Amino acid sequence: MLSKIFIKNYILIDELELEFADGLNIITGETGAGKSILINAIDIAFASKAGKEVIKGDAEKAIIELTLVNKKQDVSKLFEENGIDNCGEEIVLSREITRSGSRSRINGCLVNQDFMKHFRELFIDIHSQHQTYSFLQPKYHIMLLDAYAKNTCGEMLENYRQKFGEYKDMISRLEDLKNSADKTAEQVDFLKFEVNEIDEAQIKSANEDEELEKELAVLENVEKLKELTASSYWSISGDDGAIMDALIQIKMNLSKASGMDSSLEEQENRLIDAIEILKDLSSSLREYSSSLDNDEERINSIQERLFLLEKLKRKYGGTLEQVMIQGDALRKELESIEFSTQHIEELEAEIEERKKELEVLAEKISEERKNYAAVLSDLIVEKLEKLELPKVRFDIHFERGELSANGFDRVEFLISTNISEDLKPLAKVASGGEISRVMLAIKTIFAQSDNIETVIFDEIDTGISGKTSQAVADEVKELAKYMQIIMITHQAIIASKSDRHFYVKKTQEGRTSVDISILDGEAKLKAVAELAGGEITDESLKFARTLIN
Repeated sequence: MLSKIFIKNYILIDELELEFADGLNIITGETGAGKSILINAIDIAFASKAGKEVIKGDAEKAIIELTLVNKKQDVSKLFEENGIDNCGEEIVLSREITRSGSRSRINGCLVNQDFMKHFRELFIDIHSQHQTYSFLQPKYHIMLLDAYAKNTCGEMLENYRQKFGEYKDMISRLEDLKNSADKTAEQVDFLKFEVNEIDEAQIKSANEDEELEKELAVLENVEKLKELTASSYWSISGDDGAIMDALIQIKMNLSKASGMDSSLEEQENRLIDAIEILKDLSSSLREYSSSLDNDEERINSIQERLFLLEKLKRKYGGTLEQVMIQGDALRKELESIEFSTQHIEELEAEIEERKKELEVLAEKISEERKNYAAVLSDLIVEKLEKLELPKVRFDIHFERGELSANGFDRVEFLISTNISEDLKPLAKVASGGEISRVMLAIKTIFAQSDNIETVIFDEIDTGISGKTSQAVADEVKELAKYMQIIMITHQAIIASKSDRHFYVKKTQEGRTSVDISILDGEAKLKAVAELAGGEITDESLKFARTLIN
């Protein structure tokens, strides 16, 4: 339920804060006073389109803030998934519009407009003359019927839609397979050539080229390496004058010295360790030098291998890793083409089986819809008769179409408001006042099962008067027992039923501005009298008292 609204620097409003009542909130005012500004502000707060033109005068930004009291919707999971603080029943919703864009927040947390549109569906339903006409177009009728039949059809529809989604995915995969199968024989041959070219190379690893480069560098410098390592070996362990001979003599000297001074034992041990290390080094250098051999055949083999790998890298990627990845991709594409015919046949059979399954489910859903359609039609007729359409006939027409997310039903509301006329599509037959009453009838029927807490009617009473106004007033008041109603009206009878009455006034003192005040007592009486008689007179005041009392 909408508890409070705060508006600042919005169109003709400087700053405004209003509190709404639980039941029927009526908005009245002179023609052109700006009654719809309040409704539009609520609409914008719930993600309706708004540009910089809504900012008042030279202000930097416009602010609209709504406080909701949530008693029906469980939003804990929704808030948790989107990082929104859950503050219990109270939810604060705001929209800030600047000259470069806008930002929406819930409980202080930024949210995008898609989230706000989803959030709006949970909490508020706005019906203006334009929106009501749109809402009653045939594509929305099946939604209304399903909403009424949700206790029975809801679970079936959810199951059907899940399977239908899978069915559409299967069709999409089939199209992809058929597109692959349409490739020419030349394309297939070329793919095979590329796959074979990479496979025949038998790349050992992504680093094979680097390892071969290192090996080649050694083989091309065998003589120099042999000379350097052999020379190093002879310097360490060769004939007289080698490092090892000198170190052994030093060891003998230190051994004698440590016998005279034990503090030299550590230096002697360190020298022994160094001699052992040099022996190992000497042995390794001798083995390395002996192992080196000129291998022209191996050099040629490596050069040929590197040439092949470079060719593959130039063609399929800058590195061997990319060549291997490309090879996998080409192989999968080739496999997809080669097996596409088999896959197509298997998938076509699976799709046909799923279609039969969907048709069975759609048939059951259609049967339930038709049962509920008969009941809903009778209820709408009953309500419309109370709303001064005594000769009305209403029917929900079904046609069978192609399978869709809603089954195969095509649903349209038909109406006849005169006994001599045949049933025809609602949007083509009904006047504005009649459509408003149909919407009101539907809303009243849905009220007790609908989780939406606030419904806004923007001048949907246009085109009615007299007894019809009384009937609409009674029905709106009845609807307000189940949900909060905010309604702009020009009808005194409807305004008299308000739980809270808002009066909109435009002033032109130096600059144009809009003020909205709450009326009660004598002020409310005068406002209803003005609606009834066009001006406040003794007669209009007397009539207003009879309406309010």
